[in-house]
Amino acid sequence: MYNKNIKLVLAALIVITAIWQFTDKNIGNGIALLLLAGMFILLYFKNEIIIMAFFKLRKQDFDGAKKLLDKIKNPEAALVRKQQGYYNYLNGLMLSQTNLTLAEKHLKKAVELGLSMNQDMAMAKLNLAGIALTKRRKMEATQLLNEAKKLDKHNMLKDQITMMKQQLKKI
Repeated sequence: MYNKNIKLVLAALIVITAIWQFTDKNIGNGIALLLLAGMFILLYFKNEIIIMAFFKLRKQDFDGAKKLLDKIKNPEAALVRKQQGYYNYLNGLMLSQTNLTLAEKHLKKAVELGLSMNQDMAMAKLNLAGIALTKRRKMEATQLLNEAKKLDKHNMLKDQITMMKQQLKKI
């Protein structure tokens, strides 16, 4: 896992080498080097380990996703702000199966750091509402459910939100 700044330095060095190749009339080498530099810039904004962890979660392989996320030793140094949000989001989703207190901490940090998609933010708030519900914090759960409902523009979480609101009435 490379530091995020190392990726930018490598991209800059490769671009400089590409310019040198263009001046030496090696156009093919220059284009190939620019594509390589583009890969480093892409990996700066979209972390490869987080993408692979999402694929593992999609296949319900929680252990594999956890192993991948554990490869990121220092998320503050290796990831940009939104990636740190997704790192905490994924950890919170996986920990919600076993340790609610730690999952709540990770999900709150993910909401604080921000997530790129409204659907992901709605899911994080829905999970936080579920944790608050299990801890009998009705006001907090109601507030989080309302926020999740506002963020869920495509009504993908409508059933879960209504089910959780019914459970809130029982408390």
